[in-house]
Amino acid sequence: MFGRVRAWGSRHGRVVNGLVMAPLVLLCVQSTGGFTRSHNVDAVDLGVPGYLALSAALIAPLVWRRSRPLHVFAAIALIAFAQSLSRIEPIPADVAVLVAMYCVASYRPLRWALVAGAIVELNVCLLMVRFGMPSLLAFASGSLFVVAPWIGGIYANTRRRYLESLEERAERAEHERDQQARIATAAERARIARELHDVVAHNVSVMIVQADGAGYTIDSDPEQARRAVQTISSTGRQALAEMRRLVGVLRQDDAGEEDYAPQPGVADLDELMAHIRQSGLPVEFTVSGPPRDLPEGEQLVIYRIVQEALTNALKHGGPDARARVEMEYGPQDITLRVVDDGRGAAAPRSIDGHGLIGMRERVAMYDGSVHASPCPGGGFQVTVRLPVSRAA
Repeated sequence: MFGRVRAWGSRHGRVVNGLVMAPLVLLCVQSTGGFTRSHNVDAVDLGVPGYLALSAALIAPLVWRRSRPLHVFAAIALIAFAQSLSRIEPIPADVAVLVAMYCVASYRPLRWALVAGAIVELNVCLLMVRFGMPSLLAFASGSLFVVAPWIGGIYANTRRRYLESLEERAERAEHERDQQARIATAAERARIARELHDVVAHNVSVMIVQADGAGYTIDSDPEQARRAVQTISSTGRQALAEMRRLVGVLRQDDAGEEDYAPQPGVADLDELMAHIRQSGLPVEFTVSGPPRDLPEGEQLVIYRIVQEALTNALKHGGPDARARVEMEYGPQDITLRVVDDGRGAAAPRSIDGHGLIGMRERVAMYDGSVHASPCPGGGFQVTVRLPVSRAA
């Protein structure tokens, strides 16, 4: 409720100023009869016009007390000093001096609050001397009316600055949270880009090889051409299914409406080898050591690295190339080797580009290492080591 009232006051500043000043204006009007004639022989009689004019001069600047507190205080303080020097007794409108001082202490730095407090105290001393009340008790009583609003203004200033600091910290925290969300989104999109690269590169390469084979054998061996076309069809469907699954990660509004296939793992390597063999690359797959239960993420890393390496062997190894995949479960790590006997360094491989970067990023998530280079006697090899202590 207080927050709504404060917000309304911020939007209707002039109305709030009028409501705050209304009691003071009413007090001045009701006190017209008692303060138009002085009770001190040394004081100046104002009369009704002078009293109303002085009251208006003191109260009117308060309309701008929040937007220009220093200017308002300077104007009211000058009028109050002129009033004291002219031997005019204090009137109810002199409360405007304390209100202006409070606004300076509330809306301006501490140094200006000290200056405003000192000026008001000086005016109190001048009044005491002018009207023959130089006693310490009278000065203390007058100073009490000055110190109370002065301390209140400083407290309000400190509290407002503290609340503004909290709001700034909240805004900064919200900005940092949004930034972290954008970073996480960018990382997720980069992961999906790598997944799409693997899917598209592998399946499109298989389709190109099968299409070339079908073109060569369509006249001489129609049955083999028919099998190649069937392989192209099944590969295309598989590529579309995987791409649909990956792109579906970004469609949060439709999440849960479709049942996508799970991520491939170690158990799917045999199917991958069979698919590569159908594409025209003979592959030998061996597993040594006692198998381990690996996390799905690490299984996906192994699957994608084998897929990427065999795809490159299929694309760049040459017509008579053969490949060998070795997977060894050791006591501390898993060693994965993908070797082919193709053209090796003579082939214009893209393994040093996006594919190798994707391999390194995947392996780095599990504190592993990857090495890819041409073999000394020809061909190409990819060696990956993944620690199993964390995975186990």
